[in-house]
Amino acid sequence: MSAGSKAIPEERTASARLFLPVAASAAFVAVMTATMINVLIPLMRAEFGASEAQVGWVVTGFTLVMAIGVPLYGRISDFFSLRRVFSLALLVYAAGGLICALAPNLSILVFGRMVQASGDAAIPALAFVSVAKVLPPGERGTALGIIASSVGIGAAVGPIVGGMVGQLFGWRLLFLGSLLLMLLLIPFALRVLPDGGSGGERHFDLAGGILLGLAAGLFLFGITQGQVAGFASFSSWGSFLGSALAAVGFAWRITSAHHPFVSPALFRNRAYVAAVIVGFFSMFANISMFVFVPLLIVEVNGLSAGAAGLILTPGALAIAILSPMSGRLSDRIGVRVPVLAGLSVMGLSIFFLSAFGAGASPLLLSAGMLGSGVGFALANPPTTNAAAGALPGEEVGVGMGIFQGLFFLGGGTGPALIGALLAARGEADAEALNPLYTLDAAPFSDAFLAIAAALMLALVASFGLRSSAKGEKESGQILEREME
Repeated sequence: MSAGSKAIPEERTASARLFLPVAASAAFVAVMTATMINVLIPLMRAEFGASEAQVGWVVTGFTLVMAIGVPLYGRISDFFSLRRVFSLALLVYAAGGLICALAPNLSILVFGRMVQASGDAAIPALAFVSVAKVLPPGERGTALGIIASSVGIGAAVGPIVGGMVGQLFGWRLLFLGSLLLMLLLIPFALRVLPDGGSGGERHFDLAGGILLGLAAGLFLFGITQGQVAGFASFSSWGSFLGSALAAVGFAWRITSAHHPFVSPALFRNRAYVAAVIVGFFSMFANISMFVFVPLLIVEVNGLSAGAAGLILTPGALAIAILSPMSGRLSDRIGVRVPVLAGLSVMGLSIFFLSAFGAGASPLLLSAGMLGSGVGFALANPPTTNAAAGALPGEEVGVGMGIFQGLFFLGGGTGPALIGALLAARGEADAEALNPLYTLDAAPFSDAFLAIAAALMLALVASFGLRSSAKGEKESGQILEREME
């Protein structure tokens, strides 16, 4: 092997040491901001005198733009400088934060959140794309785990920071704080992030990207409207119909365009599709648990929101601490074993809560959330590693963008669907579906059982992942030759 060929991995590793802290810090700030806003909705509603449905657009508008933007940024990274796009996204995010902090009314606040989301969408997409492009297979898992860990920490501390700072100083200060943090990251991003991009001829299929974004955005909007107005409402089923038509249009576009948004072969890639399904349903379960366990603690156990945060803390810490370790493990032994183990632990923990935890001691709930967090930490970085390892070099950007977009979509879909199920089971006032359950919070038992069932779909899909580290390494060597 020549000296030049040896230098490439060394340069990539050195670059990784520099850009990983920036990417992880940006992901931390973005996730912390997103999660801390949710606990401040009552304060915003009181200040603007808005209805629950109106103030809900502070969250809905953000999530819709995120659903559309994540896959678009992934594709953009295949053509343009990662460094510049990422830095521009941080600047847009900061500008959105400024608009939110100064918003004189709810409409401007929602607009500011949508501007924020148009920058925020780049952060998860490009952070993972950077790792996939800079590091060769066999070295990605640890880096992906570090970014996943920063996301876990952000999700854990967001509600705590939001509740404390919002109550003491007002919700506007939180937007100013996130704005300053992002501005501080921009010079570091410009200095250390990989350039990336394609030096060849550029063909960006805007129509295909818009159709994909509409399919995701309308689907998420239909789910949201179903929870608010009912799934029989026109706003819900009409959105699902629009999403289906956009998906059909996207499928037609990628098979007929000369330079499609993404190659149709991507969706025939069994290992990649398996990783997407696992990611969607694992995130579906993880976010649902972080939403409905606090609701259970407040409504059934009668504890405060602060106590609910303490009960969630072990699970969030498990995600933060174990994610880098599971990523490193997937580099050594392959992705399938840690994913199978993680999904199994996560599913059994949630089934345990369905059978014995709903309405029981908070200590049991905390133990169940710890198991769920351990399982998610074991499964999540290896799943992302599997998606990156299954992609050819020219499809890494768009492939990881679609993966992250559907991962995010799973996080938005879970709470809405499980929330609708929880409400329906509460109105039915029926016995729990789980035959092992004997307490008096049957709707929550049923909700946890449905979440565990969703994880079974992920478990089945995980058998489509590549089984060994050797297979990943050989595949990566092939992809490296293709890129050269």
